[in-house]
Amino acid sequence: MKLHISTLITTILLCLSFVSIVESTQPPFSCDSSNPQTKSLKFCQTGLPISVRVQDLVSRLTLDEKISQLVNSAPAIPRLGIPAYEWWSESLHGVGSAGKGIFFNGSIAGATSFPQVILTAATFDENLWYRIGQVIGVEARGVYNAGQAIGMTFWAPNINIFRDPRWGRGQETPGEDPIMTGKYAIRYVRGVQGDSFNGGQLKKGHLQASACCKHFTAYDLDQWKNLDRFSFNAIVTPQDMADTFQPPFQDCIQKAQASGIMCSYNSVNGIPSCANYNLLTKTARQQWGFHGYITSDCDAVQVMHDNHRYGNTPEDSTAFALKAGMDIDCGDYLKKYTKSAVMKKKVSQVHIDRALHNLFSIRMRLGLFNGDPKKQLYGNISPSLVCAPQHQELALEAARNGIVLLKNTGKLLPLSKAKTNSLAVIGHNANNAYILRGNYDGPPCKYIEILKALVGYAKSVQYQQGCNAANCTSADINQAVNIARNADYVVLVMGLDQTQEREQFDRDDLVLPGQQENLINSVAKAAKKPVILVILSGGPVDISFAKYNPKIGSILWAGYPGEAGGIALAEIIFGEHNPGGKLPVTWYPQAFVKIPMTDMRMRPDPKTGYPGRTYRFYKGPKVYEFGYGLSYTTYSSGFHSATPNTIQLNQLSSVKTVENSDSIRYTSVDEIGSDNCEKAKFSAHVSVENSGEMDGKHPVLLFVKQDKARNGSPIKQLVGFQSVSLKAGENSQLVFEISPCEHLSSANEDGLMMIEEGSRYLVVGDAEHPINIMM
Repeated sequence: MKLHISTLITTILLCLSFVSIVESTQPPFSCDSSNPQTKSLKFCQTGLPISVRVQDLVSRLTLDEKISQLVNSAPAIPRLGIPAYEWWSESLHGVGSAGKGIFFNGSIAGATSFPQVILTAATFDENLWYRIGQVIGVEARGVYNAGQAIGMTFWAPNINIFRDPRWGRGQETPGEDPIMTGKYAIRYVRGVQGDSFNGGQLKKGHLQASACCKHFTAYDLDQWKNLDRFSFNAIVTPQDMADTFQPPFQDCIQKAQASGIMCSYNSVNGIPSCANYNLLTKTARQQWGFHGYITSDCDAVQVMHDNHRYGNTPEDSTAFALKAGMDIDCGDYLKKYTKSAVMKKKVSQVHIDRALHNLFSIRMRLGLFNGDPKKQLYGNISPSLVCAPQHQELALEAARNGIVLLKNTGKLLPLSKAKTNSLAVIGHNANNAYILRGNYDGPPCKYIEILKALVGYAKSVQYQQGCNAANCTSADINQAVNIARNADYVVLVMGLDQTQEREQFDRDDLVLPGQQENLINSVAKAAKKPVILVILSGGPVDISFAKYNPKIGSILWAGYPGEAGGIALAEIIFGEHNPGGKLPVTWYPQAFVKIPMTDMRMRPDPKTGYPGRTYRFYKGPKVYEFGYGLSYTTYSSGFHSATPNTIQLNQLSSVKTVENSDSIRYTSVDEIGSDNCEKAKFSAHVSVENSGEMDGKHPVLLFVKQDKARNGSPIKQLVGFQSVSLKAGENSQLVFEISPCEHLSSANEDGLMMIEEGSRYLVVGDAEHPINIMM
């Protein structure tokens, strides 16, 4: 009898599971044309402007219904045919599973998993970034069309500046340069949302998927010593705010036309970001023209009250957030306290209605109020495109081109497949496919361990774990030495993982954890030939010991390279691909940890010995420079004669100049004006040649520097980059557009962008070109 009951229960569960899957194949939407009621609802009339439709919808809601929509998990409003909606989904480097809006429990079990962003950034390839965004947007819509999504708003990209090398979330960002980070935001957002590479092609504002730039602003500390992100008050100068922390968000809003931004947990100069009217409304909406929705980070409104003590009561904090311009609370704080805040007259329904207008506008732009989505603009995106072969090939391309060759003494790499009889693979990261994914990941289409990817390249491959884990509290050094001693070549796959750096966990040290260094040195000493060291990490690591150890012949940094990372590494090690990645962050020595993470200053302070931060301002020793990366071939660069030597801003009649204390004339970008800024642009013509013997893809980085940086101006500044594929012996001519207002200016202490007269140098590779600015 028990057997029959068990069988019956199993059958029922299977049937229920089948029903769930069948039902889930219909994506949720409003305004079903088969329902006669919708004909009388103005918000369902697609011929009307979205603003009119939203106004009609909001006018029909009761106060309780309005409040119910102010949280990420918005419930259904059955009487109006509005289904439940989940605002929180993730797509940092592929459609992810960290949020609540996407489900991988049906016919779609995974999505293309690209490298973690910090490695993709190392390609310095805007076209690649855009194509990745496109794939993520297409796969997101494919998941929705399969009925496995109840939200199409994705909380990515993370465009905070990677200011401190210990930051656990630095891996999620494009690095430390604000111009580069802004360009990443532009290409990623346009790709996800369905826009063209150059922008301006969204059809009537319709969104393929919605992207959200985070975390606004000056957020780059999670959990360091006894301080966490929930109570941190970032003291930021107007100067640093203007030329470091804010530019990526301005690009994301004005150039990328992102439909969402997220305010951060931390306070900035005493005001929690989600309660900062000057930040959310005056800057984002009024100054930059933002027309999307603003979400809090999860539970940030509660954090505002409980941790920052900003507001005496929960109703105060709720009112501060809504009146500042925040539209939605990831959490339930607004659901709990908004009504009592209204009753106590701390906030009015005007602010609630504004928030709802912004929220429902996005849902309408996504086409979720236009009837059957299969008959709409993106309804023909098939679920079969999720994990499509061409998408997985792009993930492999991104990993190949992002991996950075840091050392290659005596051209140890690439190894010869024909001449490598035996290979020893050592390291805790070698036989772990999960480690390749990084954080904010989703289930990949497929992935392979680095060890398995290397099998087949040598007749005999032996493996030894070496460390017990990334923390390497114990290491089987003797066993590792034994297999290393008998192999033709040794590949050590070491580094960090998410137990060492992640959200809510910053590092205390920059060196490899535990006994990793001892293991590496012991193996290198015992090996027949110099060894190959592969480092997996998001943040920089002080590997000076390996850099200067002659027994360590080659070093590769592979970030967290995604689902195809193992294959990409094997191809690079054995010469099937020529590495070309460049570091998107400065790698600092271990001594840098003496500097408090809480010191937000970018610029150095000679009086106290504070060295500053990032390649733009840091004055101190480095392990590796921003933009550093080797190749199996040799590239040379130079400037073409067409590049001008003089920029005459004095010919722009409206430019007003003044002199500073050093008798240097300067003018503000605001004084020049947008029209004259456009007229002042010029082109830098750069030639680049592959003078080696192997084809390759090469990021060309163009910097500007001054002989002597004054008034807090950067030591040097990236002004442009292009990735070019060159066959052996081939050369190419590149043109970079330079805007003096953007690229040759720097912020003064009041946060105003200024251009000084005098000489600059454009720098590409070892070549310099003088530019003289005349006022």
